[in-house]
Amino acid sequence: MCLAVPVKITKIEGKEADVDIGGISQHISLWLTPEAKVGDYVLLHTGYAISVLDQAEAAETLKLFEDIAKADK
Repeated sequence: MCLAVPVKITKIEGKEADVDIGGISQHISLWLTPEAKVGDYVLLHTGYAISVLDQAEAAETLKLFEDIAKADK
């Protein structure tokens, strides 16, 4: 089993990108998703974007993560 989280691309330089993960910036690889653009949401797994998500799907997943975090408090 693997865990991938949705992140939003904020900047692209070649085959690498900066993404936002809950207000934290991370540098990732786009080698597996060359079609990704700034503003897209991608699934991030071990430093690689593994697929491009539509905005509704990303928002739904991020909401679930938020609900889990709130339930833990």
